[in-house]
Amino acid sequence: MQYEVYACPVCHQKEIAPGIMACRVEQESLAKAAKPGQFLHIQCGDATSMPLRRPISICNVEGPYLDFMYEIKGRGTEALCHRTNSLDILGPLGNGFIIDEAAYPHAAVIGGGIGVYPLYYLSRKLTKPSVYIGFRNRQLVTLEAEFADVAENLVVCTDDGSYGIHGYALDSLKEDVKTKQIDIIYACGPKPMLRAVQAFAEASGIPCQLSLEERMGCGIGACLTCSCETHEEGSGKYKRVCRNGPVFWSQEVVL
Repeated sequence: MQYEVYACPVCHQKEIAPGIMACRVEQESLAKAAKPGQFLHIQCGDATSMPLRRPISICNVEGPYLDFMYEIKGRGTEALCHRTNSLDILGPLGNGFIIDEAAYPHAAVIGGGIGVYPLYYLSRKLTKPSVYIGFRNRQLVTLEAEFADVAENLVVCTDDGSYGIHGYALDSLKEDVKTKQIDIIYACGPKPMLRAVQAFAEASGIPCQLSLEERMGCGIGACLTCSCETHEEGSGKYKRVCRNGPVFWSQEVVL
């Protein structure tokens, strides 16, 4: 498989919440190839002193522009937030969400923390999904207006109750499933949340796709850093999140 590396001019980059950056780059070929759920492998700093790229999910695509959002957490993302001219990007990488509205006309989209951001492009591609997003507090609530424009209904939750519904996004989804038709669940977020969504989907008999977040080295399946356990036996028991994922059907993976 051939992987493309692009020099992408930075259109703008700004802090939209404490420690949360939003960046837009321009690269028409990359934008045309991108699918919801895929990610970009970005050279954040000097290639000599900081050789490892950072995987960041695609948040949105508009014409020749790609948007991604990330949290400043370490050396790589700290360096990235100061880049204002051009970024060296490998991508788009990975297998994204499978959209089949003929089979699954009523979709629920659920995300937590920075796992919310990859779900916006997905929600734009779906027809009026029900969207449930959760954040730690009011300061970190982002993309609310954007999700509201594309969702049939939007539920915003905060862990501390400082905005929206006090509690977890999954609790609101569980309540809605009692009265609404939900044919499929799409989820992205921290592993404890995904584990809870996986258990709920299995117990409810609802097909579910999970976007996993793992540390990555190469981003193309060569280094095995991001391997995750699956229910498959034998040599296929461990899959590479970067190449086989990051999106998996919930019944495939062991969380």
